[in-house]
Amino acid sequence: MSQETANKPSVLLDSEAENLKAENSLRAKHDRKLASSNSSQNPKTKPPGRPKCTHEMSIRAIFKYINTAFSFLIFAVGIIGNVTLLRIICQHKNMRNRPNALIASLAMGDILYIVIDGPINVYKFPFADQPFGQFLCKLLPFIQKTSVGITVLNLIALSVDRYRAVVSWSRIQSNGIPMETVVQIVMIWMLSALLAVPEAIGFNLHRFNIASNVTISTCLVRPETSFLKFYIKFKDWWIFGFYFCIPLTCSAIFYGLMTHELLRHEKGDLKRSLGEQLKQRREVAKSVFCLVVIFALCWLPLHFSRLLKLMVYDPNDPGRCELLNILLVLDYFSINLATINSCINPIILFFVSRKYRHYFMVRMSCSLASWFDRCRPKPKSAGIFKICR
Repeated sequence: MSQETANKPSVLLDSEAENLKAENSLRAKHDRKLASSNSSQNPKTKPPGRPKCTHEMSIRAIFKYINTAFSFLIFAVGIIGNVTLLRIICQHKNMRNRPNALIASLAMGDILYIVIDGPINVYKFPFADQPFGQFLCKLLPFIQKTSVGITVLNLIALSVDRYRAVVSWSRIQSNGIPMETVVQIVMIWMLSALLAVPEAIGFNLHRFNIASNVTISTCLVRPETSFLKFYIKFKDWWIFGFYFCIPLTCSAIFYGLMTHELLRHEKGDLKRSLGEQLKQRREVAKSVFCLVVIFALCWLPLHFSRLLKLMVYDPNDPGRCELLNILLVLDYFSINLATINSCINPIILFFVSRKYRHYFMVRMSCSLASWFDRCRPKPKSAGIFKICR
């Protein structure tokens, strides 16, 4: 008899609804056979196992349609916004600096998740069967966790960089990306991939017979080895600690020190001599702070949902499936909210940074001008096209 998926910690951004439905159907069939066998052999013997659910698990079809439409919207906004952000940083020399390099790394991590994981997750939600094979079963959780690691480590690096920029008043920010930052970005990606390796090890494709001649494939982690038992037991707490608490704690510490430093130099000759430079650094610090706050707001519901399941779920409760219905809806709402973090960063930068807003408007003007250029062979003015080159 297979274990219930919800009895163990869930995987970050996995398709848990299909796993639960598949295993619940398999258990119901297995229990019926076992009860029939036991009653024929020994009527007094009770069938082992957990009690059956009083209510079956189900998710309304309208919720599936809303989830699919919302995922397509995130895909479109995320690709357009992050690609535009990368083009701005690459094409304008005055945007090639240390903090923007880290923001570009953040955008590339978001694109990685949106392009590879987004469409497949949209397919997996309404369909129980997963025909993608063992390779993608391991690859998708690996990319998901790598993308989250890239986001977390880049936010920490940005917070440290903004603190160093405020403390080092004499350091003049020059155009160009320092080699130190390039090495830092490479290390961020390598460490993020390394921390995601347990996901690739743990996930496997399992087949379940849910009816006669009906078999479905489900990608999930099962406690088949001592390592997987340990990982399943502590995974959600590890994710909550490293991928949520640590970046927020580091950001709070460095922004607290940064605020103290800014208040200390609020008055005096230093403020007058570095007025414009101080203004620019404050704007960048405000942008990074907004990215951290949005990260916290997007990811908090998902961590709350997973930890709530760990603390209140009882596998022996006959009403557990009713609770799982509530937790699954909360889970998918939280997953979508967390996925928004992959597309919202360019929007945040548009509103809080004058430079990004200016170049976004330029790119938009260039796109419109290019579209109108196809409609008329000889435009009257070439000024906008000169800017777009």
